[in-house]
Amino acid sequence: MAESTEKREPALQSGEKDEKTTSPASNSIAETSFSINEKALLRKLDFRLLPPLTLLYLLSFLDRSNVGNARLEGMATDLKMTGDQYLNGLTLYFVGYVLFEVPCNIILKKTTPRLWLPTLTLVWGIISTLLGVVQNYSGYLGSRFFLGVAESGLFPGVVFYLSMWYKRNEQHYRVALFFSAASLAGAFGGILAWGIAHMKGVGGYNGWRWIFILEGLLTVVVSALAYFWVYNYPATAEFLSREEREFIQFRLKNDNDAIRAEAFSWSAVRKAFKDPKVWLYGLTFHTMSLPLYTLSLFLPTIINELGYSAAEAQLLSVPPYAVAFVLTIAVAVLSERTRRRAPFIIGSSALAIIGYIILLAQDRAGVSYLGTIFAAAGIYPATAIVLSWPANNVSGQTKRAIANAMQISIGNCGAVLGTQLYRTETSPRFFLGHGFALGYLVANIAVVSVLWLVLHKNNQKKEAERERRGLGALLGDIGDAEGEFQGDEDPRWVFQT
Repeated sequence: MAESTEKREPALQSGEKDEKTTSPASNSIAETSFSINEKALLRKLDFRLLPPLTLLYLLSFLDRSNVGNARLEGMATDLKMTGDQYLNGLTLYFVGYVLFEVPCNIILKKTTPRLWLPTLTLVWGIISTLLGVVQNYSGYLGSRFFLGVAESGLFPGVVFYLSMWYKRNEQHYRVALFFSAASLAGAFGGILAWGIAHMKGVGGYNGWRWIFILEGLLTVVVSALAYFWVYNYPATAEFLSREEREFIQFRLKNDNDAIRAEAFSWSAVRKAFKDPKVWLYGLTFHTMSLPLYTLSLFLPTIINELGYSAAEAQLLSVPPYAVAFVLTIAVAVLSERTRRRAPFIIGSSALAIIGYIILLAQDRAGVSYLGTIFAAAGIYPATAIVLSWPANNVSGQTKRAIANAMQISIGNCGAVLGTQLYRTETSPRFFLGHGFALGYLVANIAVVSVLWLVLHKNNQKKEAERERRGLGALLGDIGDAEGEFQGDEDPRWVFQT
């Protein structure tokens, strides 16, 4: 057998002596593990890693969805756009997003998170700011397309990044915390838009222009700080002691492939494209992205069409997102504790289905508004689990980076379709958009059920193979087992269902 290109990364930094030959001051990794409080270390990682990443995603979601708030404040009128032309700009955003996600994660793998993620943020912050000074329909279209290109690398990049720091069952909760910024962005977006709209006339600009300008400039400022806030990987993290770095690598080597020194290879890219499970992960998000983005982009319009004023609609968009934020965290905790993914996705999608049934069946403003709360309360928790699933289950590193990007690309094809569904002529009931969202959520339950079955059958085959070869399960085995580790095809790798 040819020598594997995947070798375990040494636990120590370059220039330090190997632990096997150093003095008593350098204990074995196993001994070091007993002198470190694991829960305290996890809290330290959470405190250092999650706040900056969550802030970046909050700004990302804010800068992509604030166009819905700007529309209520007269953007389409000022740019002399029809309702369908406005939708075309939403569509172009996702075209750019879909096309560049895989290339962006390839760049991340070839560079570093500290360089790549803040640079993406800086670029989209500039583009978002420029949206506030566009003068015509062409400028609107171009800005939306390049905003999608610039934002495309953040989410799949961060999901891969977190998989290099946390054990598999710890990743979902962290991804959910990170994704919860989307619901916070929706809540803050409504409040900010309501307040900023009062700047109408300042500098000769309408209120909607200041929404883009101020929120875009905020992103630019944060991106500059992110070059100092975002760290690379555990082996070089400045905020960790030597013993803490060793312990992180010890706990990861017994759980996943994070500390294996794997160079980028095109063969690993091909493995991702050839794996049917990766396409199923993509379909799970495809069936969620349409309801996710139609709700986030059109919620102010939906509420406005229920009979509320523009200012009331901006403020009434806050409660659905607030409920979604709480449930996203609660469901993530339950999913992590039970080590189950599919049942929680199915249950959350069913809750969102109730919301769309209410929206389709009722024309009373108060009852229909309740439907938006149910919809948000189901969509956001389900999406958080869907997006963390391939990070839990796909191995090696390059394949996982590509799988994460493929999932978002395939998924956002649903968003491309969704941007054309809430057409002016279908208001105020929006039967077309609500109907598609309902159908996609039903399809999500079907796809998740199929993937659940596929993963379960794969685990059964792996268990039989382990028994035949006398192997243990993955945990505690991958780091020290003899023979080449085969990624998620290895019988020691157990899929989370």
